[in-house]
Amino acid sequence: MRPRIAMLAAALATALATMTAVVTVATPASAATLTQVTNFGTNPTNLQMHLYVPDRVAARPALLLALHYCTGSGPAVHSTFGLSTLADRYGYIVIYPSVTRSSKCWDVSSPQALRRDGGSDPIGLKSMIDYVRNRYPVDPNRIGVAGFSSGAMMTNVMVGLYPDLFNAGVSSSGVPFGCFATTNGSEWNSDCSGGRIVKTPQQWGDLVRNAYPGYTGKRPRFQIWHGTTDTTLSYVNFGEQIKQWTNVLGVSQTPSSTDYPQTSATRTRYGGTGGTPPVEAISFQGYGHSIPFDAAQAIRFLGFDGASPTTPPNPTTTPPNPTTPPPSPTTPPPSPTTPPPSPTTTPPNPTTTPPGGAGCSASVSLNSWTGGFVATVKVTAGSSGTRGWTVSMALPGGASVTNTWSATASGSSGTVRFTNVDYNGQLGAGQVTEFGFQGTGSASGVTPTCTAS
Repeated sequence: MRPRIAMLAAALATALATMTAVVTVATPASAATLTQVTNFGTNPTNLQMHLYVPDRVAARPALLLALHYCTGSGPAVHSTFGLSTLADRYGYIVIYPSVTRSSKCWDVSSPQALRRDGGSDPIGLKSMIDYVRNRYPVDPNRIGVAGFSSGAMMTNVMVGLYPDLFNAGVSSSGVPFGCFATTNGSEWNSDCSGGRIVKTPQQWGDLVRNAYPGYTGKRPRFQIWHGTTDTTLSYVNFGEQIKQWTNVLGVSQTPSSTDYPQTSATRTRYGGTGGTPPVEAISFQGYGHSIPFDAAQAIRFLGFDGASPTTPPNPTTTPPNPTTPPPSPTTPPPSPTTPPPSPTTTPPNPTTTPPGGAGCSASVSLNSWTGGFVATVKVTAGSSGTRGWTVSMALPGGASVTNTWSATASGSSGTVRFTNVDYNGQLGAGQVTEFGFQGTGSASGVTPTCTAS
């Protein structure tokens, strides 16, 4: 990809916790480990497969395909989002695939990827599911897919291409099926990411139906998550996904019910009022690309929370061929047996520099756990706009930056300076952009200072 496109794709990177998994169940420690599987079947884009089988599985286990964000990996999702912790409780199996192309983004744009059995990443993903189904007594009525950012886009794609395979999908900060389509080989579609592609429900639905012509069977249910101030994948895409999947599932766009399951969250249900309606949408007021994703709510919607695990799993044939699990991330995520607490004051109270007339201001929101944190920083241009910006933060002793996205960091401890990348430096008066970073230690009390150029 061209450098600018690569950086734009990198803006999708939610790192290990830009969407914090809030696990609301307590489970015993598990001896199960993530194992890599090779030679799992047709795999035209050289995807990698990791598999998590809990120590105790249900007699007819559900199967979850969990899809990472740009620059991410399957093992990172396993470590961060709480899906494996819940698998220990409910006895379902999780596939964690990884992209190996340089961007680490899923192909949701090529004509091949948007046609059933057309090629590219969807073929390899389906092979992984077939591999597990051939070895474990998977319940065919409980196969789901969940994804984050680029993985949320691929969730839309997989549910559209294989409605006969999945029972439900979960899209956290994604875009509709077909929205990212390109014909020039580019992985990125700026019109879609910027919220400039708006269609009627019928048009969106037709994109899905035309990807698998002639199919008249049951369609998967769909859950959608998004932040209202997302500047990476516009909040417009939240509404466009609702249009698409209510049309595909043949239900009204008028909500059947509305409630507030989390602080700052509004949940609307379409076509039903119970816990597993045809379409469910959760909107987070004041949040950007980083939202407090609750894995337990997703598992409830998928219908994976009702089975009781049994004795250790017995594959029906030879077990998966494991290799040595990949090394743990440099910065350990919160222990799966002690998940990060649900934010009690979300959205986090930001510390903000005073608005600058001709300069810029910055605010930071933190999601923290014992030994680490993720920071989301919003930069607001003053009355004269900016050609570029630098945000400085003095980190407390013992705190260190380990990963940064949508900015370039100078230093990792003490006073760290974050400078814009090429696509988010030029801001009009009052315009807002955001970047993020992950770190070890505690960043409590940090105050950002913004300087415009």
